Amino acid sequence: MMEDLPVMLPLAAATAGLAALIYWIAYAPREGHGPVRSAVKTAAVGGLAVLAALLVAPWPITAGLALGALGDLALSRPGNRAFLAGMAAFALGHLAYAQWFLGQAAPPDALRLAAMAGLLALSLSTQGWLLPHTGALRPAVAAYVAVICAMGLAALASPNIPALAGAALFILSDLLLALALFRPVTPARRRSLSLALWPAYWLGQALILAGAVFGALPGGILPFHPAP
Repeated sequence: MMEDLPVMLPLAAATAGLAALIYWIAYAPREGHGPVRSAVKTAAVGGLAVLAALLVAPWPITAGLALGALGDLALSRPGNRAFLAGMAAFALGHLAYAQWFLGQAAPPDALRLAAMAGLLALSLSTQGWLLPHTGALRPAVAAYVAVICAMGLAALASPNIPALAGAALFILSDLLLALALFRPVTPARRRSLSLALWPAYWLGQALILAGAVFGALPGGILPFHPAP
């Protein structure tokens, strides 16, 4: 197994990156469903999950990525049942990330406390601009908002800057997705939101993985040994 790592690591990274690029160019701007679309979308984060396993990343990170891939697979299928399954998978992934972030927690400074307050305010504001538009999905969406807010607060307590940046991009992608799915927007605006949210989502996941495997110091990226 160890002798195969020089081949498997770049293969997993290339698979994830290429699938993410193909999905962004070929599928993100267009609505629809299909087995190829599902496979490409799932491989984009599934490849990151394989990469995390090969790098022996902390288990919550590997689990979060695997759950993200499952969520992508579910969300690529039609119907509310698939949507709820995808939302549940992502919620569990956020909880896994939150567990890892809390293992890195340090006392927050004033800037991070302000960011925490802003995130809480954004979460509470969904009572006005988002939840009234979600219909029968309102309880599930409200629960998901609470979970991703908890993950963001945990990330803001962590000194791991790459992973924190990844969490911020992940939250941004969910915000853009909420606007595209539940707010009244034109088809052109929905396409623009989809094109913006996909790179934010995928890069967010990749940065969380990078932060878990490498820590950022002023002199560059150095080996980082996260809490188990």
